[in-house]
Amino acid sequence: MAARALMFQGTGSDVGKSLIVAGLCRALALRGLNVRPFKPQNMSNNAAVTADGGEIGRAQALQARAARVAASVHMNPVLLKPQSEIGAQIVVQGRVFASAKAAAYQHIKRDLLPFVLDSFARLRREADIVLVEGAGSASEINLRDNDIANMGFARAAAVPVVLIGDIDRGGVIASLAGTKAVIAAEDAALIGGFIVNKFRGDPALFAAGMERIARLTGWQPLGLVPYFAEAHLLPAEDAMALAAPRAIKARQAGKEGAERLRIAVPILPHIANFDDLDPLEAEPAVDLVRVRAGEALPGDADLILLPGSKATIADLAALRAAGFDIDIAAHRRRGGVVLGLCGGYQMLGRMIADPDGIEGPPGKVDGLGLLDVTTTVVAAKRLEPVQGKSCDGASFSGYEMHMGVTEGADCARPFAHRANGSPEGAVSADGRVIGTYVHGLFADDRQRGAWLTRFSAGPTHVAYDAQLERTLDALAAHVAAHLDLDRLLTLAR
Repeated sequence: MAARALMFQGTGSDVGKSLIVAGLCRALALRGLNVRPFKPQNMSNNAAVTADGGEIGRAQALQARAARVAASVHMNPVLLKPQSEIGAQIVVQGRVFASAKAAAYQHIKRDLLPFVLDSFARLRREADIVLVEGAGSASEINLRDNDIANMGFARAAAVPVVLIGDIDRGGVIASLAGTKAVIAAEDAALIGGFIVNKFRGDPALFAAGMERIARLTGWQPLGLVPYFAEAHLLPAEDAMALAAPRAIKARQAGKEGAERLRIAVPILPHIANFDDLDPLEAEPAVDLVRVRAGEALPGDADLILLPGSKATIADLAALRAAGFDIDIAAHRRRGGVVLGLCGGYQMLGRMIADPDGIEGPPGKVDGLGLLDVTTTVVAAKRLEPVQGKSCDGASFSGYEMHMGVTEGADCARPFAHRANGSPEGAVSADGRVIGTYVHGLFADDRQRGAWLTRFSAGPTHVAYDAQLERTLDALAAHVAAHLDLDRLLTLAR
């Protein structure tokens, strides 16, 4: 018997769909239900490697964790990863399918619906309930033809819908009622109720607002959910999160003589897998400074970290245009340490070649020249979990996700060895420039602690996995307190 399903769509992007679904995944799992998250189409450069050897959006991987099941490619069958000149890379059921610009993709979508429905059917066969997350806004009627992300999927799969509005950004009554006004009547009939999310203040003050929305739409009010203050402790999927003000954290008093670690991170246009930064930012002894074009990398930084990129050559050009290459060179002359993760690792080398035009026009560019390595961009994508030890003896557990092959003299001094003994990464002769393809490196407490100790800011003061679990439990309690779970289960079919 197929599982019940319920879809959560939004009046816009960043209304909290991913968090609501993650909280419900954990809350229903705690009730003993076998839950699966599902997002038909996602757009994000923050991806995760799955147990079945593919990639999906980071939010669905977090939702799988909340549901206490292994992440699968079928939880996000279509993933769009924005690139530079060629638009977006299209990943279907975990593997690269094609690349297309936005206009061309609108014609490709109709061919992807069978993959979406196949993945959805697989999940329904193994679960009690599937919680489906829409993408963007349900009211984007200009994109309704061939839609597979919102109402197009809901209609094709006959899944009832709950609509989420964000009161924090204002205009929530208009956004919910306006959605009812502009979408097709057949689509509106699928919506069984609405949620108002991110409320701040006295809920009694919006009781009349909930009633007015219900009268204007004919949909039942399912809950007024207060702002979840601990959301910043969970990995974000959308790069919009990088622009949000960072939460103030408790500062480490520390033992006498303990140092603080100041890390500077250039934020480039196609940054990918930026949740690599989260465990570092969670540490009380770390000041992580995100630096954008028009600003200078701080001269007192201990470590400059170049994160991953979905378009390394384009981001390298952006780095130079911002003058960050000059700041990095000055940091290096002062004896500072530079770490490159994945695309950042490629930038540190002497050259990046893209002979087949995987990222854009075929060609090659000079790298920053801080590591004696060269990288060739290739079509075959490496996607796999990885474990091992860095050469300082600290264990790590992470994953690789890249389309480049990096070779050169500095690879003879690897950053780490994988569990099978193979070398990984490269280190400069003086040990101050390091490159690695391992994502999730700092989520491992052992590896993060080794870096903190290197800069006399250790040991680690955060058990990162335990913090994620506590936050997911708190999120589950939060949504359960403000949503009627029994009524949601009744709506599901």
